[in-house]
Amino acid sequence: MEQFRLWGTLVNAFAVILGSLIGLGIKNLLGRKTTYQRMESLSVCILNGIGLCVLAIGITGTIKAAVNDQILAALAGSYVGSPENTLQIVASLAGEETLIVVFSMVLGAVIGHLCNLDAGINLLGDKIEKLAHNRFGNVAQGFVSASLLFCVGSMTIVGALNSGLQCDHTMLYTKSILDFVSSLILSTSLGIGVMFSAAFVLVFQGSITLLAQWVAPFLSNDVITCMSVVGSILIIGLSLNVLGLTKLKIMNYLPAMILPAFIIPLVKWVGRFI
Repeated sequence: MEQFRLWGTLVNAFAVILGSLIGLGIKNLLGRKTTYQRMESLSVCILNGIGLCVLAIGITGTIKAAVNDQILAALAGSYVGSPENTLQIVASLAGEETLIVVFSMVLGAVIGHLCNLDAGINLLGDKIEKLAHNRFGNVAQGFVSASLLFCVGSMTIVGALNSGLQCDHTMLYTKSILDFVSSLILSTSLGIGVMFSAAFVLVFQGSITLLAQWVAPFLSNDVITCMSVVGSILIIGLSLNVLGLTKLKIMNYLPAMILPAFIIPLVKWVGRFI
């Protein structure tokens, strides 16, 4: 089975579903043993705690993705310039990536807004909530929150590429364990929407895996770094929504995550003629 290229992604999706089911079971058990008011208060408390954790993940992910590769390369002496100006060189390179990130966010917002992705996912969430008689919380919020958390970062992209190119699922197995624990915790507060994010994991990771031999040349370190930065920024926005500080339509920014894969090669191609 491990020679099947999608095996790692299928294991990852199953881990999300299993973790969510256990989390929903815990939520249901707590609901039976506590009064409605105490359960509601507990859910708010857990939700705020998750929001703070998501904020920390977003901030650390942004910083790590933005400067980690440059710092490692600078320490290895691969940058040309005065050794005394190492930090300045790193900052300069991080600045170039920032422009790509900003452009991706702007263009992604335009695409997402025109497609009205946020309204679409909320409409689907509302229908599911009605079918479930509102027993499983805000489906759209749970889906968006979990989908971003499970699909942002270099582990997702590199793991999917390894599965597609070498049938090496080791990284996705590790990610599956992390996502299992995360889905268990998230579903106790965010509800059944977390389980539906397994479909997004399957489509997003699966697409990279199946198209690995074609997309790999476009997913350079710079592209993966910028995609991770954009994803981490969206997670920060998501955390602010969870904490009730903002009402950002995060789904409308989702196209920004894949745009660096097109923008960076285009910028390099144009640079040849300048």
